[in-house]
Amino acid sequence: MDTAVTRNGVDVGRMVQTIQAIEGDPGIARFTFKARTSWREGSTSRGEISSFVHAGQEVPHARTHELTGCEPDVLLGRDSGPNAVELVLAALGFCYAVGFVYNAAARGYDLEELTYEVEGDLDLRNFVGIADGPRPGFTAIRVRGTAKAGNASEEELQELCRYVQETSPVLDIIAHPVPVETSLTVR
Repeated sequence: MDTAVTRNGVDVGRMVQTIQAIEGDPGIARFTFKARTSWREGSTSRGEISSFVHAGQEVPHARTHELTGCEPDVLLGRDSGPNAVELVLAALGFCYAVGFVYNAAARGYDLEELTYEVEGDLDLRNFVGIADGPRPGFTAIRVRGTAKAGNASEEELQELCRYVQETSPVLDIIAHPVPVETSLTVR
């Protein structure tokens, strides 16, 4: 890995130190991320992300990140924010982007451009209680990326794109079943 001070906005030396620390103690790689969602009205909810757990310790974010989730008018909402499935698509794009940028920096590629267009097909029949519809989630997701780096070949960037997909936590979450435990406290 090239350990230049900063590449693509990434402190490569610090990234290398982090990888070495994880190699020395796999416990450092373990995180519990969390979010809190509170319903406001209609289809509008507010999400807050204020901390995570790393190596058994609560770590606050520099500030609480707030998100508004809502449905578009056609789905009876006020369109005051993206809906939940749009946030999933954005999360996949975010994850691909950070993976691409970090790994490009580690490989010495100077990125000039990186974008992802992410779209997913969804049929609401099961969600609205019509049982003969397909699964309630996405039936297909398509991602179109564009990257430009003056010092990397098309072949190198295509290989990096494949690597990013193989190592993306969000793609893994979407593509493979993850056990979900849900409970409800009634007041």
